[in-house]
Amino acid sequence: MARPVCLFTGQWADLPLETLAAKAGRWGFDGLELACWGDHFEVDKALSEAGYCPSRWDILRKHKLKCFAISSHLVGQAVCDAIIDERHKGIVPADVWGDGDPEGVRRRAARKMMDTRRQRQNLA
Repeated sequence: MARPVCLFTGQWADLPLETLAAKAGRWGFDGLELACWGDHFEVDKALSEAGYCPSRWDILRKHKLKCFAISSHLVGQAVCDAIIDERHKGIVPADVWGDGDPEGVRRRAARKMMDTRRQRQNLA
C-alpha cells in the first residue's frame, strides 16, 4: 500500500477549511493535518460543541480526504520556550496569552495542548 500524502493546513489558515479541503481534494491529497488555528480545528469548539468534530469529518469526507493529525505548533511553542514575551502574543490564542505573565502563559499553553490531545481522540 502506498504511503498517504498529507497536506498541513497551517499555511492556509486564512482560508476556511471547506475551501482548502476542496482544493486539497482536487490537488490529489489523501488527507490533511489540521492546524489548530483559523477555522480548521478549533479546540475550544471541539470541547464545547458535540457536533463540532463530526462537522470537520463531514467537510473532509465530502472531498474524499482523511485527517491524519491535528497540529498545535503555535501553542506548543509557548510551553517550552525559555523566554515568553510579546512575540508570543501574536501567535497564541488570547485565552492562552491571558495577562502575559510568562509562567501563566506556559501553564495555559500546556493545558491547551492537553485539551488538543483529548479532542484528537474525538476526531478519530
